[in-house]
Amino acid sequence: MSETDSQIASAEKRHAGPGRPRNFDEAAALDAAMQVFWQKGFEATSLDDLTKAMGLSRSSFYAAFGSKQTLFLRAVDHYSRRGLRSLKEVAETAEGDIVDAMLQALANPEGGSRGCLLINCITELAPHDDQVADIGRRHLEAIEDMFAAALNPENPEAARDRASAFSSLAIGTLALRKAGIPAERIERTLQQARSVLPD
Repeated sequence: MSETDSQIASAEKRHAGPGRPRNFDEAAALDAAMQVFWQKGFEATSLDDLTKAMGLSRSSFYAAFGSKQTLFLRAVDHYSRRGLRSLKEVAETAEGDIVDAMLQALANPEGGSRGCLLINCITELAPHDDQVADIGRRHLEAIEDMFAAALNPENPEAARDRASAFSSLAIGTLALRKAGIPAERIERTLQQARSVLPD
């Protein structure tokens, strides 16, 4: 367990109380909080925004999560874990080029201008929040690991540099999406990059 994970778990234990029953769906509450943070960013999100979206009173919110910061870290970690599971499934079920399938899944050219919650958070908060930076770093390293395994299943480390290049390419396209670049242009960017970054 990383420092971030242990800090989050400690906060949960402190605020849940001994034997306190949970009368709400915690996963659904995290999903709702994640959507609010994704739409508004951390700083612009108020406690009222969160409790309304999550269907919780303030007292229930504090008992379950302790603070906006703790909830934010849990929501971002929740997003990361879900995204990595989804990408792993793409890699395991791809019927053609696994790298292409992963690039398309990560870039998601039709995904709109919200971008990736985690990349948004890294941009907004990681320079001055070590916990956000830690979640972001672990997420990006996991993506790179999956690319390396796809490129060279027998020896992923031998494909580490190429994996880093593909990971950086996919993440870079998210900035294009946020800037409103049309999906067709993003698709062409991916195709061009594949021509100069062969497997």
